[in-house]
Amino acid sequence: MSTLIVLLPLLPLESFSAATPFDYVLSEDDRTPTQHDRAAASLLPASAKGGTEVVAVVPAQALSWHRLELPRGSLGRGTLAGKSAGGGTPRLRALLEGLLEERLLEEPGELHFAVQPDARDGSAVWVAACQRGWLRAALAALEAAKRPATRIVPEFAPLLGDSAEAPPLEVLGTPAHPQLASIGVQGVSLLPFNAATLALAQAQWQTQSGTAEVLRLVAEPGVAQLAEQVAGRPAVLRTSAQRWLDAAHGRWDLAQFEFSNSGRSRAWKHLGQQARTFWQAPQWRAARWGAAVLVAAQVVGLNAWAWKESASLDTQRTAVRDTLTQTFPGVKVVVDAPVQMERELANLRQAAGAASGRDLEAMLGALAEAAPPGQALTAIDFSNGETRVKGLDGQGGELARPLAAQGYGARMEGDQLVMQAVLATGPRSQP
Repeated sequence: MSTLIVLLPLLPLESFSAATPFDYVLSEDDRTPTQHDRAAASLLPASAKGGTEVVAVVPAQALSWHRLELPRGSLGRGTLAGKSAGGGTPRLRALLEGLLEERLLEEPGELHFAVQPDARDGSAVWVAACQRGWLRAALAALEAAKRPATRIVPEFAPLLGDSAEAPPLEVLGTPAHPQLASIGVQGVSLLPFNAATLALAQAQWQTQSGTAEVLRLVAEPGVAQLAEQVAGRPAVLRTSAQRWLDAAHGRWDLAQFEFSNSGRSRAWKHLGQQARTFWQAPQWRAARWGAAVLVAAQVVGLNAWAWKESASLDTQRTAVRDTLTQTFPGVKVVVDAPVQMERELANLRQAAGAASGRDLEAMLGALAEAAPPGQALTAIDFSNGETRVKGLDGQGGELARPLAAQGYGARMEGDQLVMQAVLATGPRSQP
């Protein structure tokens, strides 16, 4: 499954349509950019393999970040994992509007809010805010072009409490308008890039972390030379395509409240992401090989066991057939060895004048044991091992079980009880 990552353009609401150009990155393996370009929404590419997931990236300029402490009980069950908790409730939305009203320059009702993953009641959480109408128009343009976004992620996001890696200082933009992106536990800042802002961002990080660590400098290829000249040290190259791909791998999902998907869609999306990570991530390579070896061993073992069982059954069938043909040389074709052997034995007993379970005397003896006392039969008809009797006064249906225990099948046909010897179970022979 491939990933199409689309950067939402900063345009007026009325400018969005199927012809709106979007910067995009297509990754076939979800790790490296395969294609990076700009195209109209209706011309955005899809993977030749099918199953493309569309991820919308909100530019850093479109987002503001706010640190809040949510009152206890505001998240319902105590936690909100942005992808799995239903995307927020109207009550939580109203609470955020009230808490942020004095911090915002715009009306809260015109903004879209998203709470950080794994937010907890009674603790400080990050809340992202952006123009609701702009976001709705951008996503509608993608949906009209049959490229609906399954996730919405920020281009940059603040460090969460469980992040142990120091973030880099990133220089982006053009040589004429370079910008410095600074990320930390205090939020995300996007400033014009120069020596003063670089020193300020470095000092803020050292104050926050309590160390003298010098942050890595990362730059886009177009501004890498300028970044090295201003900083006086080398810069690591990172393209915007790789930055957006890294953003798509983050834990944030801004698709909350009115932009959230249904519970089933979120569940399938989460399962798909987990399966794709297991299938493609390098750190899971050993596990994939182990799973493949385990499955192969199970398949080989099952086939070997099935072959052994089949050979054992064939051996048993051959032994039964040989016993029948050696005991009764007159049997030339073996269809059902146990039934044919029973019939041959019955024929031998009949030829020798010995009684068998198929004789009338044996069947009447079994009926006498099974029938209630005092029953007088009014008619008996015997032919080819089948006996029909009358005079059981409607009690013949109750004799099926006791007769079956003696090796006879019994059923009622009108006012007659029909008895037959069941060859497979070996009816009891009378002496």
